[in-house]
Amino acid sequence: MAGTQPRPLVAGNWKMNGTTAHLREPRLLAAMLRDVKLRCEVLVCPPATLARRVKAVMKGSRIRIGGQDCHTAVSGAHTGDISAEMLKDAGCTAAIVGHSERRTNHGETDATVRAKAAAAHRAGLTAIVCIGETLEERKSGKTLAVVSKQLEGSLPEGTTPANTVIAYEPVWAIGTGLTPTTAEVAEVHTHIRKELGKAVGENAAAMRILYGGSVKPSNAQELMSADNVNGALVGGASLKAADFIGIIKAYA
Repeated sequence: MAGTQPRPLVAGNWKMNGTTAHLREPRLLAAMLRDVKLRCEVLVCPPATLARRVKAVMKGSRIRIGGQDCHTAVSGAHTGDISAEMLKDAGCTAAIVGHSERRTNHGETDATVRAKAAAAHRAGLTAIVCIGETLEERKSGKTLAVVSKQLEGSLPEGTTPANTVIAYEPVWAIGTGLTPTTAEVAEVHTHIRKELGKAVGENAAAMRILYGGSVKPSNAQELMSADNVNGALVGGASLKAADFIGIIKAYA
């Protein structure tokens, strides 16, 4: 890992996957990590329906639980939504906000993401704020401008390294098997670090910036070694304990 950087985080986003039958995977993961000396934190973000049960099967392990989204309000007439306080009550310590699938499929704007991040902070959760460009934006040379705009618009007042993690996920790499080169990842992460200076000042050096987008055991070591990469936000590969631990061991 390059330089003196904050303690890495490897977070698994199960997305809309998992039923009771899938509980064997987090149980297996906890067992596999029991005797591994880790240099990173590990977080699993299952569907909200499984949060308590995943936490229960991993009881006694070092793995934390997170949510995949949260509403801006504490409570109210918001059928189907889940508040940050509800996630906290279910045992979560973090919430992903602004994932590209939420931005695209649900029309979430930077302002929406900012409000959700603020809600996570209000509930005492770490907000994992996602940003990233589309393939068209990358081909047009707009990557750095896009992530700058999203970062500026998505971070609420009071953002600190203690309550916020940034996740850079190039939209074109999510679930496609495509990944940017290590140099491309380093360029964007270094730019994000610089831009964070405008938001959190000297605390920018302590902010964790995760890379996400087709991270798997075969490329984790290389991607995690890039400058200013402090871990990974993992999608599909987090659903299988054997794959997820292969990524986590980039920090073993």
